[in-house]
Amino acid sequence: NTLYVIWILLFMKYRRELDHKRFAQSSGEQSNIIQMITGMQEIKLNNCEKQKRWQWERIQVKLFKIGIKGLVLGQLQQVGSVFFSQTTNIVISFIAAKAVVDGQMTLGMMMSLTYIIGQLSSPVEQFIGFARAFQDAQISLERLNEVHGREDEEESIENKLTILPDKRAISLENLSFSYDGADRDYVLDNINLTIPQNKVTAIVGASGSGKTTLIKLLLGFYEPNKGTIKIGETPLNIINPHFWRSKSGSVMQDGFIFSESIADNIAVGVDQVDIEKLRHAVTVANIRDFIDSLPIGYNTKIGMEGSGISQGQRQRILIARAVYKNPEFIFLDEATNALDANNEKEIMHHLHKFYKGKTVVVVAHRLSTVKDADKIVVLDQGKVAEEGTHEELTSLRGKYYELVKNQLELGQ
Repeated sequence: NTLYVIWILLFMKYRRELDHKRFAQSSGEQSNIIQMITGMQEIKLNNCEKQKRWQWERIQVKLFKIGIKGLVLGQLQQVGSVFFSQTTNIVISFIAAKAVVDGQMTLGMMMSLTYIIGQLSSPVEQFIGFARAFQDAQISLERLNEVHGREDEEESIENKLTILPDKRAISLENLSFSYDGADRDYVLDNINLTIPQNKVTAIVGASGSGKTTLIKLLLGFYEPNKGTIKIGETPLNIINPHFWRSKSGSVMQDGFIFSESIADNIAVGVDQVDIEKLRHAVTVANIRDFIDSLPIGYNTKIGMEGSGISQGQRQRILIARAVYKNPEFIFLDEATNALDANNEKEIMHHLHKFYKGKTVVVVAHRLSTVKDADKIVVLDQGKVAEEGTHEELTSLRGKYYELVKNQLELGQ
């Protein structure tokens, strides 16, 4: 029985590795299926149905091979366990029979001994089965703990502040951040920056310079690895996140459109829609004419992720959502990049009026969006390269000047 247990335990390590591979491949398979369904339009446009099908089939082959390895491992365990179990029974039966022949044991004693040994085998087999089930459960729990092990922002929410200081400029002090599992340097590296209260601050820079990450940090989605974010003199991490987000409005690049009516998509999180606020929001977002042209207007249901509306209309609904909230702090991440020039001009005209008395952070590439900002911050490879007004930065002939120059050349 000892050899039997040792034999089974020897395979536990390999079984664990195999189960990890199976989990990883199964996860990849699910992601691949979702990707093919959501990306069907691009697959059709690029005539890559066969490549995507072969990609899926290669994943199935890997899963099949892992399954075969699992069966082989199981059979080896089974063969070994049967061998040791039966060998034990044969050896004990032989010794007992010899003892009976030699007169050292009666036949009844031999039968009793064989029965007792047989009864002992069952608990050992049950223990081995339990060990296998425990290992399976342990691997599953490890994967679940990747989510459950994270600190829940709700846990210590009662101890956090639900009031903002009188001076509400946003300051970033020696801030550095990298995403979990990232195999590169900090996305944001040693950022020192002040976002003045009731002013418009524009953040510009090349793609991948950390602009969107900075917005998400300001909204409290992530904690910085180093440094602090302060509202006045109060660290952001001691302010109740629900309270902070109630004071903040945002339009993100990947903003979500719910499978609900237009009114419910704009007035998110409220039970009773305020019609006056709703009309003001759609006017600022320059989408009122489109909504009025629909047969049932604000009650028109739009699909998940904006199905049935254009990208520009989707973006204007997201802008209307932020305006309806009437927040004290506004964060816009490429909020007008899908709009034509006429719509953008009209919306920016309305937004400049809406900005009065609010602290605004705008991430944008277009010169027309940022040139009138009170302060422009240029990010380059996760660091603050320049900051100042449009006139000050163009006279420096640095990074911002290059961005403006390239955009004007493209315009010509």
